[in-house]
Amino acid sequence: MSGTVSPSPRTGPRTVLISGASIAGPALAHWLHRYGFAVTVVERAPELRTGGYKVDIRGAAIEVAERMGILEDIQRASTDMQTGAYVNDDGKRIATLPAGIFSARIGRDDEIMRGDLARILHERTRSEVEYVFGDSITSLTERPDGPHDDRHDGRQGRAGHEPDDADGTGDVGGVGGVGGVEVTFERGAPRRFDLVVGADGLHSNVRRLAFGPEEQFVRHLGAYISAFSLPNELGLDREELYHAVPGRLISVYSSAGDPAAKGMLTFRSPRLAYDHRKPAEQLALLEAAFKDVGVSPSEGWTEVPRLLEAAREADDFYFDGLQLIEMDRWSRGRVVLLGDAAHCASPASGQGTGMALVGAYVLAGALAEAGRSPQEAFDRYEKEMRGYVAVNHAQAAKFAKEMTADSRRQIRLRHLMMRILPHMPWKNLVAKKIAEDFQRCANAITLLDHPAPGAATGRAPAAGCPTYAA
Repeated sequence: MSGTVSPSPRTGPRTVLISGASIAGPALAHWLHRYGFAVTVVERAPELRTGGYKVDIRGAAIEVAERMGILEDIQRASTDMQTGAYVNDDGKRIATLPAGIFSARIGRDDEIMRGDLARILHERTRSEVEYVFGDSITSLTERPDGPHDDRHDGRQGRAGHEPDDADGTGDVGGVGGVGGVEVTFERGAPRRFDLVVGADGLHSNVRRLAFGPEEQFVRHLGAYISAFSLPNELGLDREELYHAVPGRLISVYSSAGDPAAKGMLTFRSPRLAYDHRKPAEQLALLEAAFKDVGVSPSEGWTEVPRLLEAAREADDFYFDGLQLIEMDRWSRGRVVLLGDAAHCASPASGQGTGMALVGAYVLAGALAEAGRSPQEAFDRYEKEMRGYVAVNHAQAAKFAKEMTADSRRQIRLRHLMMRILPHMPWKNLVAKKIAEDFQRCANAITLLDHPAPGAATGRAPAAGCPTYAA
């Protein structure tokens, strides 16, 4: 469904508005629908975003995908990467290793293009969930249930919420009793929902409205990354090539079933000022960071200028900092954050997508079991997720420093280690150690079992899932 949000009668199952139709939002919509909620997903983009780079599904996320019934879909859409290689300035492979060592996957762990996973989740939910593309939330106002009270007018707190502790409970807008959130949109008519979920990424609009400016919660990890599609002129077949120069890392790869290739450029930098919605500004920063790379055979891989040209022409150009989102609370009143909006671990963690899937499962289960109090559900959600997030944040901070080398000497040493590793008797131990670090992060949560969800279409909420009064 696309177009504007239109009013609907507040009848039937509990109502939830999710902002964001990437990974976390549709995954949560899947579970909430099964638990008896009426779900609306609003997405600023005019249609489903199918671009992006490859993402890992490991550990607990694999278990969640199996419980969702999408694991086989993920396996069919696997990138099926076979090898990774470091190349010199001329593009000659100087060290080649199995892709599994680079990706640290074991067992059923898999890798999929972000856009393919978004498509799988959307296809699984589009007939059961109201999707609204091309619109965005402009305000959130919590209202207690019951007759209109003029005392609440003109006393709005941050983002249109009631002032903190307005009802003496320590919660916003009378949470713990009955109530809802009045939502206005850029295009659609206002509506009221029982709960609002911000699953809208690192630069979350819901987080800004409900909690305040993004700058309060961001920790920059000292680097930026860009990803984009380009013609596969190198003839890569499920292979990833890496090239390093001091402070920068270049990568090009192709995955199964995709005739195009993907480029990724990473560079070390203090935090930069730019508009995340203006690609022209981002391209200028990227070009400045790589302007001296590859301009001659002695100045880095000569493929880099072509990559910069491809970035300028790509319709799926992505650019952002390696950043963590760190918050003391992920909920405020009847508004809660999920995925990168709550706890972005940056691409450096290799766990952002997995954390989104796991978080959706945990939040939905908590809401299904928490009775009448959304705050009880939000507290349970945070209690289950906090340790998992902390471990992955630490991994991201560590890996962000290791992605780019400081000097050519470090790069030469890295290449030497890659060349000799396949011939050493302890190569399997090295591969195991690399995998263990990632697996520890991927499995740093124990998934609880929840009551078996029932189909909710046209039915009352599943047993054991009492309705929030609205």
